[in-house]
Amino acid sequence: MTVDASDIRSTILSSSDLPTLPEVATKLLTLMSEEETSLGEIADMVAQDLSLAAKILRVANSSYYSFPGQIKSMHRAVSILGINPIRNLLLSFSFLSLREKKKLQFDFSHFWECSLARAAAAKVIAGQLPDTDKEEHFIAGLLQNIGQLIFACTIPGKYEKILQETAGSQNAINQEHVEQRQLGITHSEAGYEVAKKWGLPEMLLHAIRFHHAPMAYEGKDAQLARTINIVFLADLAADIFHSETPERAHSRFREKAMELLGLEMLAINDVLEQVTSEIDTSAQYFGLTIPPTKSVMEILQEANARLNLLSLSYEEMNRELLKSKMQLEKLTAELKEKNSMLQNLTNIDQLTGIANHRSFQDVLDHELNRAVGNKGHLSLLLLDIDLFKQVNDIYGHLAGDFILRAFCRSTSTIIRNYDFFARYGGEEFVIVLPDTDIDNAATVAEKIRSHIEQQVFTYSGIDIRITVSIGVASACLLDRNVEKNTLIGWADNALYQAKRSGRNRVSRFFPEEITR
Repeated sequence: MTVDASDIRSTILSSSDLPTLPEVATKLLTLMSEEETSLGEIADMVAQDLSLAAKILRVANSSYYSFPGQIKSMHRAVSILGINPIRNLLLSFSFLSLREKKKLQFDFSHFWECSLARAAAAKVIAGQLPDTDKEEHFIAGLLQNIGQLIFACTIPGKYEKILQETAGSQNAINQEHVEQRQLGITHSEAGYEVAKKWGLPEMLLHAIRFHHAPMAYEGKDAQLARTINIVFLADLAADIFHSETPERAHSRFREKAMELLGLEMLAINDVLEQVTSEIDTSAQYFGLTIPPTKSVMEILQEANARLNLLSLSYEEMNRELLKSKMQLEKLTAELKEKNSMLQNLTNIDQLTGIANHRSFQDVLDHELNRAVGNKGHLSLLLLDIDLFKQVNDIYGHLAGDFILRAFCRSTSTIIRNYDFFARYGGEEFVIVLPDTDIDNAATVAEKIRSHIEQQVFTYSGIDIRITVSIGVASACLLDRNVEKNTLIGWADNALYQAKRSGRNRVSRFFPEEITR
């Protein structure tokens, strides 16, 4: 049967069900194609879509980029990130915001999950190569199979037959052969056509067009060829997480990674280890709900167990199942221990053993958001050991380190289990008190101050006494929302007052405008 591909193309491109980018994304792509466009014009354009702008600012202020200061405006975000990252974030959120229609049989949840795995894999692979933009390859990996979405939305009936014929097939080339036979056009070509209509950059167009067949690209642009290879490999890496035969996908990925990019085995293993966490992290930042991603090692262990079980008797099967379960439990325990160690290195202050500044910032964000939702109180204590420099000067820095650790142990006995105690920096510490108003927070602060004043810390036979000054600040989220840095600033001002008043003091800061 002869299929008229031009009719299918026309049907797809003219379909009212064809997914479209948000208006601001379309305008932005047009604006970026103009050579004289300023950063300010781009920022103004993005700011027109409040939802997309808020999402971009949220990611820009996350550990996804790890900028030291808070980015509060779109102009600031565009200035710091640059045009291409802003475009990539906008396209990512736009693509992931496309939602299924009830009449379709296509598994959209699985499609989004696989797309995110490809994007994460492309970013991690790009990170192994010199002079390669990881964010550019994230969006290339995310969009590479957009043609499948196009088919599902515009020709659902025809595409359903293709999915039924290729059900169980793990070979993307075979699927495209069926598409070519039945439609006269593959999902790679359909994705390319629609992406071209949207005005996407040349790099993304070619990544979509050749992501299943990198050798078909005949251009001379070495950088573009490398991008196509990365996207192709990202698709193979994603198959490890979603294929019914992950061991085959794993073997093929390693083979092609060495062949196309010259990656050594150590780098390949590093890629596969990083992809798992990158998938979960990206899902969190882009607001996509997916099940927790298993590590490649766990997936291969389970696949190997399944293969072994096929040839075993019933009793042998039970024994092997028990053995495999024990091995998996051991592996899970080891992974949990390693993850805990890594978490400690990331979030724990190595000298005192309590939370560090970075962890404090994350917890304060979380508690502020929770307090806003509950319309409750949230208080903050900022503590500073008085005249700590004299301890170092008189007794030595080792004694100073001992005092910091002893101070933390002693203070921890005063606060509640769900209060959050962290080292702010140097001899300054901070305590987050959830569901606590200014009066109760001041009471806690006074208990700590009195307790420390009465303590005698003995180091190498020498008794050392210290005192602490504490600044208390509180936010009542019933009246108005309070910015994180504002609350910290209040506590800092209160601490300054305590120091100026003679030290060994508790001082409150409660602005007049929110006094009830």
